[in-house]
Amino acid sequence: MKNNLDFSISRENLFIPGLGNFYEKFAMPTGWLLLRLMLGSWMLIEGWPKLMSPMSQVGFVEMIGFHPGWLFSPLLAVMQVVGGISLILGLYTRPFALASTVMLLVTVYYHLQFPYDAAPLLTQAGIDALKANAEMTTPSGAKRLADGGLFFVGLLQHKAIQLSSLWAAGNLFFAAFGGGVFSLDRKLRKTF
Repeated sequence: MKNNLDFSISRENLFIPGLGNFYEKFAMPTGWLLLRLMLGSWMLIEGWPKLMSPMSQVGFVEMIGFHPGWLFSPLLAVMQVVGGISLILGLYTRPFALASTVMLLVTVYYHLQFPYDAAPLLTQAGIDALKANAEMTTPSGAKRLADGGLFFVGLLQHKAIQLSSLWAAGNLFFAAFGGGVFSLDRKLRKTF
């Protein structure tokens, strides 16, 4: 690509040169759009509950060093929601994607430095009670809690790191290359 909106492909580099138009005119711009829509939607879905309860993250943001929490908790919620909407619309994509990248890299750092408590969810007495009363859980629940929930907590930790890393990389992509062909940014006379 010569610039962020040039989808031209050298036909001589393709095994099937006839696919060049398909890639240039449909697959690449549509893939760009779908990635932007999915990433923006995920951020909006993740941020909406925080926006509905803007002070719910005060303890969390202060624990990771952002003071005052009463300021940064609502700011986190607004950033996720507005950043998500910005990506969905492809409007002011670069600055909001860059801000979201920074926010998400802080999240990755947090999950690496402060992993979820590695202690089991159940005590040995709880595990024994589940075994003695198998009818109280589904087979799937009994399997997940057989070790007291330790594996499940680890799985949550890894998913938090993976998703935050993927979202950060996706936002960094849009911060670098913009909203793409199907974006409102294309309608503006200037871009960031």
